[in-house]
Amino acid sequence: MLPTQESFQNTLIKSVMNFKVVLQEAEEGGYIVSCPALPGCHSQGCSMDEALENIKEAISGCLESLAEERTMQLEDARLFHDYG
Repeated sequence: MLPTQESFQNTLIKSVMNFKVVLQEAEEGGYIVSCPALPGCHSQGCSMDEALENIKEAISGCLESLAEERTMQLEDARLFHDYG
């Protein structure tokens, strides 16, 4: 059976998007985790597994935000471009 287009795209996205993260024990318990490639992208969790799952969501949110920001910049650039 061939994979559906959606499952193929999900697999492709998962294999292309690998980020290194830094996982540290928090003094108050649990773990904090950050993604150095995306400044300001941090999360936490009670266990290592929870922290790693949470940083996946944080990375996704950061990338989404960056893509929206880039789209807005391109739209602004088109508005001010001199087509003369």
